[in-house]
Amino acid sequence: MKVLSANHLGKQVLTNDGALTILHDICFDLYEGESVAITGSSGSGKSTLLGLLAGLDIPSSGNVSLMGQDLNALNEDGRASLRGAQVGFVFQSFQLLPHLNALENVMLPAELKGESDAKERASEWLNLVGLGDRQRHFPKTLSGGEQQRVALARAFINKPAILFADEPTGSLDEASGNRVIELLFDLNKANHSTLILVTHDPALASRCQRQLQLQGGKLL
Repeated sequence: MKVLSANHLGKQVLTNDGALTILHDICFDLYEGESVAITGSSGSGKSTLLGLLAGLDIPSSGNVSLMGQDLNALNEDGRASLRGAQVGFVFQSFQLLPHLNALENVMLPAELKGESDAKERASEWLNLVGLGDRQRHFPKTLSGGEQQRVALARAFINKPAILFADEPTGSLDEASGNRVIELLFDLNKANHSTLILVTHDPALASRCQRQLQLQGGKLL
């Protein structure tokens, strides 16, 4: 089943020197259960493309269809609602809320959906990522690798159809990064999600079934 389509996507921004094209005429489809790496050098438009695919940003031209819905046809609340129901995120900077402990951070997406068993499910996911004994710890007391594992548990708690990961090991040492990557692929396979991964790491990209390489804002 097709879960995402990028149709002639373009993104321009205005600068002091005029319009700057970040992405130009990007077209591809993604399917259920597929793992895809978006690669390219720094400044090639990888993170901009991820933002467009997730509906976090609006294209200058073209459109994205996510789970059969045209993101251009939805307002900001509509896109947020679709993300809450269908999408998980893992970022390089973890994006954990510092005033919430690990359990509360993982619970958050399920609580926002009004799930009554959010606490139990969050605890189960923390056990799955090897942090069952760290549930009451706050982010500042966790290592980078542990924080990213909390972020993985949070991303998967609502069993997303699509998982977006933006340089998920970019701020981790090699050992922690390798553990996070093994977990990411194991959890994704078990959950039958479509994984869209932005990375500059060739070894990580090679773990995906398909690679989409950007160069100068164009898909090679």
